[in-house]
Amino acid sequence: MSAVVVLGTQWGDEGKGKITDFLAQQAEIISRYQGGNNAGHTIVIGKKRHALRLIPSGIFYDDKICVLSNGMVIDPRVLKEELDYIQQEGYRTDQLKISNRAHIILPYHNVLDELQEEARGNRAIGTTKKGIGPAYTDKALRSGIRVCDFIEPDTFAQKLRQQVTEKNEWIVKIYNGHPVSYDEILDEYQALAELIRPFVVDTAAFLNEELGKGNKVLFEGAQGTMLDYDHGTYPFVTSSNPIGFCVGAGVGPRHIKEVIGVAKAYTSRVGQGVFPTEQNNSIGDLIRETGREYGTVTGRPRRVGWFDAVVVKHSCRVAGVTGLTINSLDVLSGLEKVKICTGYRHKGRVIQEYPASEKVLLACEPIYAELNGWTEDLTKITSYDQLPENVKEYLHFIENKVGVAVKMFSVGPERKQTVILDGVW
Repeated sequence: MSAVVVLGTQWGDEGKGKITDFLAQQAEIISRYQGGNNAGHTIVIGKKRHALRLIPSGIFYDDKICVLSNGMVIDPRVLKEELDYIQQEGYRTDQLKISNRAHIILPYHNVLDELQEEARGNRAIGTTKKGIGPAYTDKALRSGIRVCDFIEPDTFAQKLRQQVTEKNEWIVKIYNGHPVSYDEILDEYQALAELIRPFVVDTAAFLNEELGKGNKVLFEGAQGTMLDYDHGTYPFVTSSNPIGFCVGAGVGPRHIKEVIGVAKAYTSRVGQGVFPTEQNNSIGDLIRETGREYGTVTGRPRRVGWFDAVVVKHSCRVAGVTGLTINSLDVLSGLEKVKICTGYRHKGRVIQEYPASEKVLLACEPIYAELNGWTEDLTKITSYDQLPENVKEYLHFIENKVGVAVKMFSVGPERKQTVILDGVW
């Protein structure tokens, strides 16, 4: 077994990009297995911050191969922007591989995403309007355009005409929107197909072959488990499976050595949906500003709250997490007391499992354990022994409540601010 998975255990934005970038130092290949450009991750190298939406953070290593796997939906416009940016920053892109089975996001997906969100009114999901949901809808309806279709000019032209005709019926007659132009899309996207062509391979075959050789592969997810459309806070979720690393990459579970669940020392969320430990108060404002809690893709201020052990335990259970990474411990410095949610109270009954019902969740009251905070600056810490005792107690409490060992923690956004407690590879 030579594969490690990095996935989020909250509602995304837990710092997966940073952990992926850190663990990628020991891997030969980094593969993203689901989602699209609705996800963003920020990597800090020295004093430079890099924000990516599609390409794995391992692209900043010249000796690593980066893979966009079959479970993704790819916007060619965004991919071109990222390739241009990476090259302008002086990094290579020729080590990128794109699955021939991934699906393509096209302009009508973006239009439908926005129109459908508007039509939901006060039940809006909070989508980023990047076309992700409509693209995955087409995939489920078996009418999507895959990368292999996209790079075959005749196939693309035929499938595009059929889809534009159908989608304009929905755009105009159902949502009273403006139709998209077949000719404009064809002209622009044929050029983008030629840009993508050199990177296209059967990534599942490639990954399995490399794993068979004993090469180390790091699988990177987008969003978090609580946005998984099977196991998250449905319907306020994404349109893919953030825990679907095997299917999304075309790799069997026998190859997986570790599943590293990433969590912040608190909780954050973007968009709508139930958030039991949310703090709409001065504590929430302080954490948001100290932690720079604003969306990488949208710039939206994130909702913040206390660490929820019920959420993280649920995520670890359904994703098979073998070890935790607790990020942003430094953000909580200066708080006299810190809280961890250990359960929910619903109509006098204590609940330890995360409820599926939105109605039940809305009626739940979080049960908190209050721990002593810390005032020390953690940003220069390089080992577990250097942590203040109250921080150690905080980490131990999380381990006990979640039932998974903490294998790593971080005290800032830079690579060197990550500390390993137990070997991952």
